[in-house]
Amino acid sequence: MRRRKTAVAAACCLALLLGTLLNVLFVPGSELPPPPPPPPRDGAPPSTPGAPLEPPEEEGGGGGGRAALARQLRERYEEVLRYRQPRAAGVRRAVRPRERRLMDLAPARTSAEQQQQPRGRAAAERGRASAELGLEPPPLGCRELRAAGGVQYLGSGYTKAVYKAVLNRSLAVALKAVDFGGHDVSRCVRQFATLADCYRLAAYKIVKEMVLLQRLRHANVLQLYGYCYQDSNDIPDTLTAITELGSPLEMIQLLQTSWEDRFRICLSLVRLLHYLAHSPLGSVTLLDFRPRQFVIVDGELKVTDLDDASIEESSCTSNSDCFMEFPARNFTLPCSVEGRCQNMNEKRNLYNAYRFFFTYLLPHSAPPSLRPLLDKIVNATGELQWGIDETAAQLERVLNLYKSGEYLQNTTRIPKSEYRRVPEAFIPDENYRCWPSYHHKGCLLSVFDVNEAIEICDSYSQCKAFVLTNQTTWTGRQLVFFKAASNHIVPDPDKITYVKVTD
Repeated sequence: MRRRKTAVAAACCLALLLGTLLNVLFVPGSELPPPPPPPPRDGAPPSTPGAPLEPPEEEGGGGGGRAALARQLRERYEEVLRYRQPRAAGVRRAVRPRERRLMDLAPARTSAEQQQQPRGRAAAERGRASAELGLEPPPLGCRELRAAGGVQYLGSGYTKAVYKAVLNRSLAVALKAVDFGGHDVSRCVRQFATLADCYRLAAYKIVKEMVLLQRLRHANVLQLYGYCYQDSNDIPDTLTAITELGSPLEMIQLLQTSWEDRFRICLSLVRLLHYLAHSPLGSVTLLDFRPRQFVIVDGELKVTDLDDASIEESSCTSNSDCFMEFPARNFTLPCSVEGRCQNMNEKRNLYNAYRFFFTYLLPHSAPPSLRPLLDKIVNATGELQWGIDETAAQLERVLNLYKSGEYLQNTTRIPKSEYRRVPEAFIPDENYRCWPSYHHKGCLLSVFDVNEAIEICDSYSQCKAFVLTNQTTWTGRQLVFFKAASNHIVPDPDKITYVKVTD
């Protein structure tokens, strides 16, 4: 009996171990990313070698799996067309050579449809499909991509792999291509066993993103530099989007930067969401709203992934249909007389901005006199009391108060110590660390004027002097080094030193 109990217990432990291992290996999206591929050949991003890349033969009305895949292809294709560049009625635009392959992704007709239609007419239909996307001719294309240097694998997601490359020996860009080892393609191939059509299905997301990047022109939307659509030895019609290159958004690093830079991130985001709420396409929502969907370019936040954006407003018959569910909070929006949930796209974006950005970046280490207004902004967006218009107006107000120095008017500005002004002088050493600082080995902060620099120096017990530099931040504020002593002063025509005389 004891031996039987031991065997049963061992079997249960083994089953539990196997179940845990299977969960780790096969949970969607948990696969390890593929190793960095080799540099592109002939300007095309590398793809998986040895894969069955021949397109499948057309089936006339048979096969439920093939019909389901064809339906998905058609839906993706029609979604792309909904975002196309609007044109005046009756005006047709000539198809440019570089655009030809862009609509080769159009869903192929069945064998029966192809037999019924004359070959010349089919070619004309294909040409018209090429024009429907309305993409402008790209400044960068396959020729520049073939000469790319310094290609480096950056990472991948469910659909796309991203690479860094240098074009024309000077311009660093991001290259986006379908990731053959990604979740989307792998799942599709397991289900439908056709890599060519699964590639086409995934490539629609890149095409949609390209169209949106051209349609949504804004300072906080990543720039589309061009695209390349060409054959390679591994797979035909490999599409590569060429975009502006940004730095990944690392929230832990952001928390260690100055409040001024963190405020800039939030202001960039609000300006973007304000534009998306009033875009030429209507109100745009980012269904996949996470920090990883954004990058930083020259200090500005920019959205980089738009393949999951949507302009569809939820339909409703009552307020209960306008239910928004988030991990920590739920909301019910009013249903309009037109049968649409009022401002759902805008409010979804705004609440995601609150929970991913505002709560962490806005109030932390802000100037004390601005804290009440910032807390009001955070609380109002967290409760969805404001729309994006009011939120943007309040953040612009904070910016004006900060840039103009008005936030200092209600503070006591009587110096505790006296300072001696030493023009054209600098203290090279005597650093101490403060937080947050623009310099990791010293105390480098921004100030509105000399009086604010004096206030800051008076607030630090180790501060015995400070140096005004000729460098400014994005708001025009002056950068100042705060020093622990003034024993060694050297000449510098671009700086002014203030030495504490009395404590």
